[in-house]
Amino acid sequence: MENHKTHRTDEQKKALTNRLKRLEGQVRGLLKMIEDDAYCNDILQQSMSAASAIDGFNQELLGYHVKGCVTEGIKNGDEEVVDELLKTLRKLMK
Repeated sequence: MENHKTHRTDEQKKALTNRLKRLEGQVRGLLKMIEDDAYCNDILQQSMSAASAIDGFNQELLGYHVKGCVTEGIKNGDEEVVDELLKTLRKLMK
């Protein structure tokens, strides 16, 4: 597999990093809830919130990918980038 890299603007890096830091805090919160014997339903609610945060991260990153990597690939005649995107979308939709 070819090793790809993506240049991200400082603004993009900040937005994605902030999302991941919030997610990291939510996961730490889940761990603490387990350690503190929190009520199962409360843990599930927090877990669903973390899952939603991952979805938000994926949506933002996917937008950057389509607007940047995929668009550039198409402009440069790389049709494989579309197949790669479709494969990724199928996985995200499972």
